Amino acid sequence: MAMATRICSLARTRVARASLLGATTRGIKSSRVACSQSAAVRQVVEKALASSPGSPPQAIDKDRFFFDDADMKMLDHLGINTEVVFHNASPGVLYNEALLHEKGSAILSTGALVAYSGAKTGRSPMDKRIVDEPSTSGDIWWGSINIKLSEQTFNVNRERAIDYLNTRQRLYVFDGFAGWDPKYRYKVRVITSRAYHALFMNNMLIRPTPEELENFGEPDYTIYNSGAFPCNRATEGMTSPTSVSINFKSKEVVILGTEYAGEMKKGVFTIVNYLLPKMGFLTMHASANEGKNGDVSIFFGLSGTGKTTLSADPERALIGDDEHAWTSDGVFNIEGGCYAKAIGLTRENEPEIFDAIRFGTLLENVVFDERSGVVDYNDTSLTENTRVSYPLEYIPNAKIPAVGGHPTNIIMLTCDAFGVLPPVSKLTSAQAMYHFISGYTAKVAGTEMGVTEPSATFSACFGAPFMVWHPAKYAELLAEKMATHKVNVWLVNTGWSGGAYGKGKRMSLKVTRAIIDAIHSGDLAKAEYENYPVFDFQVPKSVAGVDSKMLMPAKTWANKAEFDSQVAELSALFKKNFKQFESGCSEDVRAASPK
Repeated sequence: MAMATRICSLARTRVARASLLGATTRGIKSSRVACSQSAAVRQVVEKALASSPGSPPQAIDKDRFFFDDADMKMLDHLGINTEVVFHNASPGVLYNEALLHEKGSAILSTGALVAYSGAKTGRSPMDKRIVDEPSTSGDIWWGSINIKLSEQTFNVNRERAIDYLNTRQRLYVFDGFAGWDPKYRYKVRVITSRAYHALFMNNMLIRPTPEELENFGEPDYTIYNSGAFPCNRATEGMTSPTSVSINFKSKEVVILGTEYAGEMKKGVFTIVNYLLPKMGFLTMHASANEGKNGDVSIFFGLSGTGKTTLSADPERALIGDDEHAWTSDGVFNIEGGCYAKAIGLTRENEPEIFDAIRFGTLLENVVFDERSGVVDYNDTSLTENTRVSYPLEYIPNAKIPAVGGHPTNIIMLTCDAFGVLPPVSKLTSAQAMYHFISGYTAKVAGTEMGVTEPSATFSACFGAPFMVWHPAKYAELLAEKMATHKVNVWLVNTGWSGGAYGKGKRMSLKVTRAIIDAIHSGDLAKAEYENYPVFDFQVPKSVAGVDSKMLMPAKTWANKAEFDSQVAELSALFKKNFKQFESGCSEDVRAASPK
C-alpha cells in the first residue's frame, strides 16, 4: 500500500501541460538500461516508486468508486495483482478517475472530457511488430509493414508490461466486442492504467449489455496497455522506446512507450484484418452509410481523406466511420464508436460530429480556454492530430445495430497533394482493382508521428499499416464481391485543386459533398462523361452544385507546363509503386496503369 501511495503522489506532481506531454518518458529514462531482464524491471521500478519514510497510506474511497461485488482478483491469473480494478466502469466514474489522477484532464463546456496522450500524439507504425510463430507465419505479409518479432522478445515485453501494471494502485479493465454481427464478433479485453484509455475503448468497442457482460467469460484477445512505460531498446528487435506487438498464437497485444489511444483501436483492427479474411470475408479500412432505400455506400480512404466527415450525412444512416467487414450477408461495422479528426471542426461544416461532443465524448490533445471550457479547434500547438472519440449512437442518424446490406456504391477517397486528379472519376472494374491495390493519397499532417505536411504515399488497400495478409488477398475478395453485386466504383479526390500543395487550394467540403450527393441520387451514373488523359478516367462533364471547370483539373491551373509536369510525376510514381504487385495481377488490371 505504501508503494501505491507513492505512485499516486508522483502522478499528482505533474502539474503543467508541457511537462505532462513529456514527463512520462523523461521520468523513466534513467531506468532503461537496468531493465533488460524481467526480475530487474520489477526491482528497479519498485525502488524508484518506493514511498518516502513516514508517508501516510491513503485509503481508496470504495463507497464512491466501485461496488461491493467488484472482482478485485479478476486479473490474478495473468500475474496482475493490483489493489483496485475498475471493470467496465461507467463514463461518469472514468471522468472522476481521470480528473483525480490524470493531470490536464478537464470537463469542457459541452460536458466532454479532455485528456492528453503525452509525447506521442499519433500512431507509431514503424514500431509495430507481429510475433513470428509456426501457426500463422505462412499467412502474414512480412516486410516493412509487418515486422517479425520473436516469441522470446514478445514474452519479455509482456512481462515488462505486467511488471509496470503491478506498480499501479488502480487499473481499468474494459470488456467489449469487435464486430456488430454476432456471428462474426470477437471478445476483446483491455487492461490499462489510465481512465482516459478505458473511456476511449468504452467508446470504440461495442459495449456489452449487462447480460452479455455477465456471461462474457474469457476474452478472445487481451490488450495490455502499459504505454506510460517504455520497452527496453536493448531487447532484441526493439529499435525505440515504443513497441506495439501482436501475438496471434497467445491472442495478446502489448503496448509500451506510447499513450496514444489510437494504438489500441488499430491493434483491434489488425487482429480482425487477419481473422476474417482467413474465413473468406473482406475487412475494409472504410466508412459506410445507408440511404433511405437501403442502398449502402462504402468509403475507402486513409486518415485525413474524409471518411468520417463524408459518411456522417444527415440524409443517410451511419453504419460506421472507419472499419468494416463485408461478409456473405452484407456489411457490418467493427467498432462501437467513431474517432474523428477535430482540427478545424465547426458546426457549420460537420454538424453531426460537432453535436456529438457531449458527456461521454473524449477529446484528445485539444487546446481549450480554462475559464470557459471552450475548445479552440484551430489551435494545433500541441498536435495537428487533435481527435474526438464518441459512441456511434451519438450520431442522430446512426444505424443500430450497425449492419447493412451489400453496397451499391464504392467511393475511393484520395487526398491528392499534386493537385492533378479530378474531383470525381468513374472507374472500370480493372481501374477499381488497380487503385484499390495502389491506395494513393497524401499523409496529412499529424496522423502519424513526424508528418508535418502532406506527402504523397501509396498504402495498399487504403490501409496497408493494418493489413496482415498480402494485399492481393484483400483485392481478390473485393473483386469477387464487386462482380457478384455489380457495384459502381468512384475515385473522389478531396485534396488540392488549381495547383499542388503550397500553391493550390484544398477541395472545399461543399464541392465534395455535392459530388457525393450526386453519386447517391444516381444522377452521376447517368451523366455524360469525357476522358481524362494519361489516367484514362471517365470524368463527368457536369455535377449539380460544382463549377464545371473544376472537374477537369487542367482548367484550374494557371501554368499548363507545371500541370503537365505534375501529371507526369504522379503517373510515374503510380507505375513505380505498382511494379511490386504486377506479377499477381491480371492483364486488364496491369493495363489500368497511367499511360
